[in-house]
Amino acid sequence: MKIVVIGGSGLIGSNIVNRLRRDGHETLAASPSTGVNTVSGEGLGEALAGAQVVVDVANSPSFEDRAVLEFFETSGRHLLAAEAAAGVKHHVALSIVGTDRLPDNGYFRAKLAQENLIKASKIPYTILRATQFFEFMEGIINSADDGGTIRLSPALIQPISADDVSAALADIAVGTPVNGTLEVGGPERFPLDDIARRFLAMRSDKRQVIADVHARYFGSELDDRSLVTSGSARISPTRFHDWLERMAAQ
Repeated sequence: MKIVVIGGSGLIGSNIVNRLRRDGHETLAASPSTGVNTVSGEGLGEALAGAQVVVDVANSPSFEDRAVLEFFETSGRHLLAAEAAAGVKHHVALSIVGTDRLPDNGYFRAKLAQENLIKASKIPYTILRATQFFEFMEGIINSADDGGTIRLSPALIQPISADDVSAALADIAVGTPVNGTLEVGGPERFPLDDIARRFLAMRSDKRQVIADVHARYFGSELDDRSLVTSGSARISPTRFHDWLERMAAQ
């Protein structure tokens, strides 16, 4: 079975590619660096020839509201059209838990637009919404830095390792399309301000973290439902403490 991973050179994509190849699947890592560009359409037809499954984990090079929306809409239309022409039987896409709950977040709006394009196509699909990655914690903290003081909501977050997300996507890629949306999250829930303190302590970073219920998370105020999975979600095995220990060892 030929599987094409769009965004196959990135953090998640390269992990998926390695997993699928290890399991004996013909897997193509498709990205601009390998001559496949979903925004321009360059190389798409050649890459998808003979493919049964496409896994889309490509990300926008810009997080500015208009740019990220244009990326996911343009990329999504080109990719789905190329898949239809190639006879692809399963489209797998990575999205984010909370995309439909935080309309003030421009990136989440763009991911929701991408999801809607997938649902409107006639290609069998599975969308996997994941909670925020452990690996993004530094960026979340720095986005809330106000002159050395970090203001973050105490709302719950349920972070997950990128490796666990990759494992879930690799499993889905070789399975049957659900024509719906699944969720995956980490095994623990933390107040966002608390997990930030733990992360900074591991880095010996002395910045102060202040809990502020009105602190915005990339434009949105949070509550305890905003960034956590529903009851039917897949729960990954890696705990935050274990991931921190691995990062400290590295």
